[in-house]
Amino acid sequence: MSTAETPTLADHTTLRLGGKARCFAEAKTVRALVDAVREADEAGEPVLLLGGGSNLVVSDEGFEGTVLKVGTSGWTRDGDLVEVAAGENWDGFVEGLVADGAGGLECLSGIPGSVGATPIQNVGAYGCEVAESLVSVDLYDRATREIRTLSAEELGFGYRTSILKGTDAGVVLTVRFKVTEDGLSAPIRYAELARTLGVEIGDRVPAAEAREAVLGLRRGKGMVLDADDHDTWSAGSFFTNPIIGEARLAKVLAGIVEVVGEDVRVPQYPAPGGTKLSAAWLIERAGFAKGHEGPGGRVSLSTKHTLALTNRGKASTEDLLALAREVRDGVEARFGVSLHPEPLLINCSL
Repeated sequence: MSTAETPTLADHTTLRLGGKARCFAEAKTVRALVDAVREADEAGEPVLLLGGGSNLVVSDEGFEGTVLKVGTSGWTRDGDLVEVAAGENWDGFVEGLVADGAGGLECLSGIPGSVGATPIQNVGAYGCEVAESLVSVDLYDRATREIRTLSAEELGFGYRTSILKGTDAGVVLTVRFKVTEDGLSAPIRYAELARTLGVEIGDRVPAAEAREAVLGLRRGKGMVLDADDHDTWSAGSFFTNPIIGEARLAKVLAGIVEVVGEDVRVPQYPAPGGTKLSAAWLIERAGFAKGHEGPGGRVSLSTKHTLALTNRGKASTEDLLALAREVRDGVEARFGVSLHPEPLLINCSL
């Protein structure tokens, strides 16, 4: 395991925000990763596991403990089963998989971060979720100090969540996926993607075509990392789409219609546990346009997509949180709908 001087965590997050850690180290093998976590636990040292830093909002004060970067890499494929190291770059893995003639994950192209983070929040986009292809994960159980294998069913997947989200009890080491071997994509389910590809919902296309279409759509929304584009200095979608239980749905929709008018269609989609509304749509209708600025113009909503909160170059984490609170409270006041952050908040809160 390699150690380094403690850098600011702004150097390791896609938001480019966050103070220093007390210690910083990188584990490049599974054994080094497990040993480092075990030793820190035995010493009572707080640990923050760092992958690609794409789903973290770290406070300006940083982290009073050890930041451990998961630096493992590599993947192998045996027929329709793929085994991937937790530290492997997600989009690099998806690109390699498509090039290898395998399909099933191409609609998740362009998502920043590491493979090990994807099952934690059941990463999804353009009609696909990790849960649909994931077979199992190996993880280090910090309570029992053992390496365990959990199946997809045991991970308790839900919309942008799993039993691993919000807890550091398990350290993901390896992830396994089932893919298709015919070079075709998963069935296209997302209307915008289907229109871009010129196909019907449910059709399958060459995985490479689906990947390029997804990347194009994501770039248009500032959702593909680009150091020169401040719209990509974000944690991706900052708020999850709210799911409204059936008992509240009629009242919530009536309140929205009262604000926007009966002639405006309210986007809504079936979801486990209720009906999913569009957070981006609610944010815009609450008066927050693309590019809406927070404190001093140092942060803003993306100029391309209202669901991304962005660092315009000289922001602090507190600037970002202030903007997030403004948006959350504005949507709540206008529509009575609560928005919840998707990224992990480290040593800070809304």
